[in-house]
Amino acid sequence: MFAAVFRSSVPAIRVPGARGFSGSAARASMQRIAVVGGGQMGSGIAQVAATHNHDVTLVDVSQAALDRGRAYIAKSLKRVAKKKFPDDASAQGGFVDDVLARIALSTSPEAAVRDAALVVEAVVENIAVKQQLFAALAAAAPADAVLASNTSSLPIGKIAAPLGADARRRFVGLHFFNPVPQMKLVEVVRTDEAAPAVVDRAVAFAKAIGKTPAVCKDTPGFIVNRLLLPYMMEAIRLLERGVAEPRDIDTAMKLGAGYPMGPFELCDYVGLDTIKFIVDGWHQDGDGLQGNPLFAPSAKLDELVKSGRLGVKAGKGFYDY
Repeated sequence: MFAAVFRSSVPAIRVPGARGFSGSAARASMQRIAVVGGGQMGSGIAQVAATHNHDVTLVDVSQAALDRGRAYIAKSLKRVAKKKFPDDASAQGGFVDDVLARIALSTSPEAAVRDAALVVEAVVENIAVKQQLFAALAAAAPADAVLASNTSSLPIGKIAAPLGADARRRFVGLHFFNPVPQMKLVEVVRTDEAAPAVVDRAVAFAKAIGKTPAVCKDTPGFIVNRLLLPYMMEAIRLLERGVAEPRDIDTAMKLGAGYPMGPFELCDYVGLDTIKFIVDGWHQDGDGLQGNPLFAPSAKLDELVKSGRLGVKAGKGFYDY
């Protein structure tokens, strides 16, 4: 069942109404984590949690996918180790080995979540896939496990909607930013049904792994993307209207507003297909955003995505790399 969910896509706390609360050691912390989805985001989350002494099980559909995830983590850890121990090769190797030893790999989500205090989903941005996955995860995980989605754009409440009331009270958003090891922010997204104790535990987990949490209610784009997407889209519309070229707009925002990256550099870094997916979704079905001109489709963006100019990951976007 779990494999089908993946293929279809391309601390312990007392919660009102939750069953099985046992007062176990897991109540005090979230030491055992399951991360479902071994791509760049999932691997990054696993790395950061393991670096801060959590036992992590990273889950994906195949051993090949898991091997890629582990290789990504190892490469990232080596960079960290060189900065942490610049003149000590032995310490560098020991650091990498210690962190990797805390990351188990599994193609069985059922086994991975069975004793997890926190389950973090980081799979494809498709609400049907996420709903199907969480139905299975909630059934297999402990009755007091916190359930969290790393979605950047989908409503947390809608992902959790098919679950039972107990699971919905234990459901939050944990939106990490890419690259996870470097980016300090985690948006903790609370639904109207989420128990306050669950939100508090999610905040505590973010702090425990060296991140700074920002709590917000469940709304399209949460905080960062709700502000960032209109900014990037308005930059594209300036280009479409012939106001200025991308390089000049980027220069103006970096030197005039003090931004570290201009909007077109940021678009290319995020991925033009990702931006189009989010903006189109909000314009068509965003809570309170349907038809909002801030999120109207862009002919220029559509053209670039159709031609394969997706940004840095494709070697070309608004700029060539």
